[in-house]
Amino acid sequence: MVSRVFHPAATNRWAVLGVISAAQLMVVLDGSVVNIALPDAQLALGMSDATRQWVVTAYGLTFGGLLLAGGRISDRWGRRRAFLVGLIGFALASGLGGLAVTPAMLIAARALQGVFAAALAPSVLSLLTLTFPSGPDRATAFGIFSAVAAGGGAVGLLLGGLLTQWASWRWTLLVNVPLAAIVALAALAAIPSQKQDAPPGGLDLLGAALATGAVTSLVYGFSTAEVSGWLAEPTLILFGCPRWRWWPS
Repeated sequence: MVSRVFHPAATNRWAVLGVISAAQLMVVLDGSVVNIALPDAQLALGMSDATRQWVVTAYGLTFGGLLLAGGRISDRWGRRRAFLVGLIGFALASGLGGLAVTPAMLIAARALQGVFAAALAPSVLSLLTLTFPSGPDRATAFGIFSAVAAGGGAVGLLLGGLLTQWASWRWTLLVNVPLAAIVALAALAAIPSQKQDAPPGGLDLLGAALATGAVTSLVYGFSTAEVSGWLAEPTLILFGCPRWRWWPS
């Protein structure tokens, strides 16, 4: 057995907290940062109202649907590696979205952002837990991390408005590229490399696919309910509750 090599006492734990909090802020922030910019993006790319909604939905759909799979990958690859891969992929997807010339390109980039965010978020939580395993500092660290995560949505709306007004809607996505580069460099310096045992058993591809499909269906159901209504048949089917004949219309 190869033991996990991770010594929080030998590292600057608060630097690690700063790095992972910044990464989590980016993940949460991107759920709302483009909302203010959507009208400008719609006008620039010629999107319909229905297509515009997918710019927001695509991110939440892939993020929520792949979160469980992302946690499993983090366990097998190692938290530091999964963190860096997720962060770099998130930055590349953001750059692709900022340079989008068609609605399809923008929606695909937002979906890719969600994919890499799903790899990034579980590794962030694991690193936080390993860095602060016990003691009074643990409560302080979790409090700071929770405050950053909770404020991400509000910061996203504010930042989206400022960037759209003073720069361009494209910068609501492009801003992630330099931010991610800074966080990645800080992560390389602050987060120690790890050796860890792979979890017992192989990667359960069928289980991962079923779990991901179930979560994706749930997330898509919530997004569909906004448009079709909670009792609409497509919404109920996505929630696994097909409407019977006696169900009220």
